Order: sequence, then C-alpha cells, then structure tokens
Amino acid sequence: MTLLRSAVFNLVFFTTTFLLTLFAAAVSLVAPDRVLPVVIAWARLELAAVRAICGISWKVTGPLPDGAALIASHHESAFDTLIWFALLPRPAYVMKQELTRIPLFGRLTRPAGMITVNRGGSTAAMRRLIRDAAQAVADRRQIVVFPEGTRAKPGTLLPVQPGVAALAASTGLPVIPVMTDSGRCWGRRAFRKRPGVIHIALLPPIKPTPRRKDLLPRLEAAWRNGAAALGQVVDNSVG
Repeated sequence: MTLLRSAVFNLVFFTTTFLLTLFAAAVSLVAPDRVLPVVIAWARLELAAVRAICGISWKVTGPLPDGAALIASHHESAFDTLIWFALLPRPAYVMKQELTRIPLFGRLTRPAGMITVNRGGSTAAMRRLIRDAAQAVADRRQIVVFPEGTRAKPGTLLPVQPGVAALAASTGLPVIPVMTDSGRCWGRRAFRKRPGVIHIALLPPIKPTPRRKDLLPRLEAAWRNGAAALGQVVDNSVG
C-alpha cells in the first residue's frame, strides 16, 4: 500500500509541478511580483497532497519568525525545500546557481526573490550573495539556507559550509538553527514515501560573532542538541 500511495503522489507531484511551473512562467512575464505567491501555492499544494496520499504530517516546535530572519536548517529531504513556503510569510531560499539552468523553473528564481549562489566560492559570488541577502532583509523576508549544501542521510550531519557565517555577519541577523528528521519519511532520492510525523524544531538563535568561523561549531552543536531532543542518534564521525 505504501508503494502504491507513493506512486500516486509522485504522479500528482510531477504533473502539478509541471502545470504550475508553466503558469508561474506566464505570470513572470506580466506580473513578476506575483511569482512568489504562485510558488507558495505550489508548495502548499504538494504538502497537502503528501499528507492526504502518503500520510505524512509534520510538527513544528519553536517560534516562527514573521519579519527578517536567517534560518539555518539541517537538510535530509526534498520536504525541507517545500515546508518553509508553508510556514513562513515571505521566504527567500539560498540555492545553488545550477538550479537556475533548469528549463522554466530556472527563470522563476529571480522574480520569486530566491538567492542564488555560485558554490565555487569566488569573491564576486560572495559579494553577490551578501548583496542579495541585504535586499531580502530590507524586504523583511525570511532567508532560508541549508548550510550542509546537500541532503544528508538520517542521523548524519555533513560539514557546515562557511556561507552561513558570511550571511550572519553581513546581515547582522541571529542564526536560527533548525533540526529535522524528514529523511525518515521522505528519503533523499527515495521513490517510497513512508507515513509518519516529521519534526521541525526551531532552536534558540545564535548571535553572529566577530570571528565568522566561530559560528560554525556553535551551529553544529545546536543541531546535535536538537537531534538529541528529537531522539536521534547522530553520527559523530561526520561533520
């Protein structure tokens, strides 16, 4: 039954994603400022579908920001890239630049106010990241970054990339660590979606420090504490 439900959801997901991407592309031509609401509607539709079809729900602990904020989330699943559109009023994801090359989808990232970054780490790329983040803060948006840079296996923390420290230093915003166990229900590249409750824990904010590199171990420690609170055993040999 789980396999059948997963197949139905995947069919719904890819069909609706294609149709709404076409619609959003059309909207971007005449009203670019309306692209973000379309993207939010798309994400909420997919989340409603995965709840109804696959029996995946979620529980959020900790206060959600409504103004400018910097959220640093552990990343286990595609679920993590959907949920913040449902939880936050105006999220701005930090995403790798390669995603802008995806047909149709790529041209929507800028109108939707997403922040793209070249992971090559050049000085020009860092300047652009800081500039776009400053604009997001001015627009009172919630910046969502996945500092590990890719999805981790459940119970594993990957090395934290330094971009999150640069964002905290440039914006002056405290970093809100987030721990999740989404990979238990929705694997990194898994066809099968398993029913259950995904936990999303917003942890106490970390204030930026003059020494950027000091923030990274504090973020990792916060994630580990959050994982322990969720009953997860984290692989200490990674990260």
